Amino acid sequence: MKRILFVCHGNICRSPMGEFIFKDLVRQAGLEDQFEVQSAATSREELGNPVYPPARRELGKHGIDCAGKTARQLTREDYRRFDLLIGMDRENLWNMQRLFGRDPQQKLHLLMDYTCRPGEVADPWYSGDFSTAWKDILEGCQGLLAHLTGEEG
Repeated sequence: MKRILFVCHGNICRSPMGEFIFKDLVRQAGLEDQFEVQSAATSREELGNPVYPPARRELGKHGIDCAGKTARQLTREDYRRFDLLIGMDRENLWNMQRLFGRDPQQKLHLLMDYTCRPGEVADPWYSGDFSTAWKDILEGCQGLLAHLTGEEG
């Protein structure tokens, strides 16, 4: 079983979108028994809060439910527990490296590195553009799944 953890600053926008988009792709592919997928925050600011309403609405537009998800903080134990820890931007990656000390098993990656246009998923918290975040995260999740299943082109 592959264990994937999506990570962003507060775990109320991009990382839960990644978690639930990836879970939906896995479900559609009939691979639920092959993946464990979660998300977490690098900060403590939103701990216990539900997915931000605009992110929840964007997921809902695509038939994806994230009910019950609340923000949790990334822990040192997560490095041992998960096979891949996927950040949404370089600051997330930097904060993960700081927490874990280093990345000897090469588990830390940016989501957009699994696309033909590596970089960062813009933070919709500041832009309000959850549609573009959806498109970026979907593309990244599709690329990640193709990479993990050996179906990348």
